[in-house]
Amino acid sequence: MGLKVSDLAPRALQSEIRAMTAECQRMGGVNLAQGVCDTDPPEVVLREAKAAMDAGFNQYTRMEGIERLRVAVAAEVSARHGLGVDPEGEVLITSGATGAFHATAMALLNPGDEVIVFEPFYGYHPGTLRALRMVPVVVSLTGDDWALDIDAMRAAVTERTRAVLINTPGNPSGKIFSLAELEAVATLALEHNLFVFTDEIYEHFTYGKRPHIPMRTLPGMRERTITMSGYSKTYSVTGWRIGTVVADARWTPSISYFHDMTYVCAPAPLQHGVAAGLETLDAGFYKGLATEHLSKRTMLVEALLDAGLTPHLPEGAYYILADVSRLPGETASEKARWLLRETGVAGVAGSAFFRPGGGEGLMRFCFAKKDAELKEACERLGALRG
Repeated sequence: MGLKVSDLAPRALQSEIRAMTAECQRMGGVNLAQGVCDTDPPEVVLREAKAAMDAGFNQYTRMEGIERLRVAVAAEVSARHGLGVDPEGEVLITSGATGAFHATAMALLNPGDEVIVFEPFYGYHPGTLRALRMVPVVVSLTGDDWALDIDAMRAAVTERTRAVLINTPGNPSGKIFSLAELEAVATLALEHNLFVFTDEIYEHFTYGKRPHIPMRTLPGMRERTITMSGYSKTYSVTGWRIGTVVADARWTPSISYFHDMTYVCAPAPLQHGVAAGLETLDAGFYKGLATEHLSKRTMLVEALLDAGLTPHLPEGAYYILADVSRLPGETASEKARWLLRETGVAGVAGSAFFRPGGGEGLMRFCFAKKDAELKEACERLGALRG
């Protein structure tokens, strides 16, 4: 009858992450596939969200987000980055970092514009660009430490390039871009008049080798950097969808407009809960978060090594990419499903984070789990010994 789906729809499949989560739930396994961060949220965050509901904060907010949270975000970012942030003009509250990126791309890019994306990548980044008829141009990071190939990045620039996208600390690799690498990106952006979109959602999950350096703090980069982050991971509330944009006041009205058109606003009472966390939790909380997850990283790294699955040691975030070449299966997807059947442990095929043909010998495992569940997963992986 002439009706059909869009041209994009045939290429839009359920993400491998969600597919593995569903299969893991079906068989009652231990889910190290999805980054749900199922540790307990801070009590003050939960208490204030509940109190906000009881107090009647259950309606739409301003499209920029509630003033209380924007002020708290501006104060926290200003203190850590050493640059003043205006809560009225430079901060937006979004429906997660995913909503932040979607609205940013709609506001600042046109169909056909190219964005440099580094591989391995978080699938939602190139997926969002393609869904909006923009073009992700993928540049591979190299070596065991996922180093930036500056020459390859420069070679990827064309007359249609409008932005560079950086995820640091990175999902799935755990890579933290070094100062020298960030400076190389900044130089490129200044030379070619590009935006730099940074996804910094894992900024509090770092493990000592190198610090997280926000791109916007580099000379000349404040006005062209769109910093996307949020509190889903930091406060273990991934289902709340409280993200942020910090950007120059020239860009935020347009980003806010498109966020409103798509998402209206982030959940009102949950914004109050996150604001309470920012107002109340001190530096010790964030340091403890990194310390706790370093311990979890150590536990899973040791289990993977013991199982003969060589891990890439992440510098940040809470994922490990491991070499699973020795497992049965022709593809990473087949290997992931074999591992789930044999051990009850779900990971994600590495191919989900690479262009077709890449990542087939890798799997991603998430270690943001309660210790008892992570310990069970490690014990199950022990079945692979020998």
